[in-house]
Order: sequence, then C-alpha cells, then structure tokens
Amino acid sequence: MVVTTMLTYIFPPPPSLFVTAMTVISFTSSANLGLSELRGKHLHYSKFWNSGSKTSAAKKIKLSSRTGMLIAYNPAFLAGVASFVLYPQESIRILLLCSALTIHFFKRIFEVLFVHNYSGGMNLDVVSAISLSYFLYTAAVTYAQYLAQGFPEPSVDLKYLGCLLFLIGISGNFYHHYLLSKIRSKGDKDYKIPKGGLFGLVICPHYLFEIVEFVGISFISQTLYAFSFTIGSALYLIGRSCATRRWYLSKFDHFPKNVKAFIPFVL
Repeated sequence: MVVTTMLTYIFPPPPSLFVTAMTVISFTSSANLGLSELRGKHLHYSKFWNSGSKTSAAKKIKLSSRTGMLIAYNPAFLAGVASFVLYPQESIRILLLCSALTIHFFKRIFEVLFVHNYSGGMNLDVVSAISLSYFLYTAAVTYAQYLAQGFPEPSVDLKYLGCLLFLIGISGNFYHHYLLSKIRSKGDKDYKIPKGGLFGLVICPHYLFEIVEFVGISFISQTLYAFSFTIGSALYLIGRSCATRRWYLSKFDHFPKNVKAFIPFVL
C-alpha cells in the first residue's frame, strides 16, 4: 500500500548500489547534523566559524570565508555543467533537472563573488566536507535521474510545479541574501539584527527559501534520492536556524521574541 502510493509520485528506485547508499547516507548525515546544531555542536562557518574548542581550532587550516565558499560550490557547479555532456538529454525532465542544479550553484558562486559580505573564516575540513556533500548530491541526483529514464513516468507529474517552486525558492533566497549583505558596511564585522523581507517573521528566511528551492528540484526529479536529500537538508537547516535564533537571543537583549527560527508563526 505504502509502496504503491509512493510510486504514484516517484520513479521506482534504480538497481544501483551507489544511488541506494547515497539515499541513506544523505538523509542520515544531514539529519544528524541538524541534531548536532540543536545540541550546540555547530559546523564551523558563518557566525559559528570559531565556536568550540580554541585549542583544537588553532591546529586547523583556516581559509577566508570567500575562498572557502568558492571551493565548496565550484565542484558541484562543474558537475552540473558536466551532466549536460554525460547524460543524453532524452527527456524534458532531465534537462530541467540539470539546468536547475547548474543555475543553483552558479547563483551561489555569483553571491560569493558579488553579494555576500564576509567577516569570519572557515576551517579547511569543513570546506572539504561541504564541497564533497554538494558534489556528491549533484552527481547522485543526476545519475539517479539518468537511470530512471527507463522506467514509466509517475502517474502524478510534479515537474512543472517543481519548476515554479524552484524559481520562488531561488528568488526568495537571493533576495534575503541581498538584504543580509546590506546590513553591514564594507569592513564592518559586527553582526546586526537583519531587517526587511521575512526577517520580521523568521531569523533565517534564506534557509526557508533554500528548502523551497530543493523541494522544487525534488519535484522536477521525482526520485527517492532527491526527496531523501531534501528532507535531510530541511532537518539540518531547521537545526541550524534554531541555533541561529538562540545565538541572536544571547547577543541582543532587544531581539524580538516573536521572530521564529524557520517557519513564520510556527517554528
């Protein structure tokens, strides 16, 4: 019954050990990171880049945030570009998927170069982990889509709704990144409470729109792996958003208590 219902919305899982393993690993690792964020053990980037033990942090290789993020996003962007060559574009679905992934990571690189104002740094081990995660995601989701081309289409076609959600998500994410970039003047390293857009309702609307974007990609793909990655990423970003809200509450006495972490009026 459950399997039959799932196959209404997704392609049957391909007989691939790589895709099956990545489906499990992507979900469990991202969900575990989300729990770690809630427990106060953060990935060391953005405002949490130097959290934790100062002794162990001193032994790690440090990069500027701009350099670190370029390293994090470029392999995934190149994998997206390569997918147009590696996989024959036999259906509109795989063309839309490869296009969405490539646009997504191109936009991230563009933001790193021209939008974001960075004040901290990143450790090389964190950069490497993020870069590998995004690269494997892009490689696995396009490969899973390529393998799914031989199966019957799901009876409920979500790809065009997925395109709409992707455009809403990427636009909302970019807009709130732009607002964040305008909070501080060049050279100013002090954090301030974000304003504008949905920042009056949630502290991390850019994360919320990022999940909308990934939901859109999952709807375009309609593979189990795509949904697994999106659910895992949502759990991580919810944990990160809750940790960020706690950080603002600890730093600013006048931080508005009605501003939620991730979902307006709810969470």
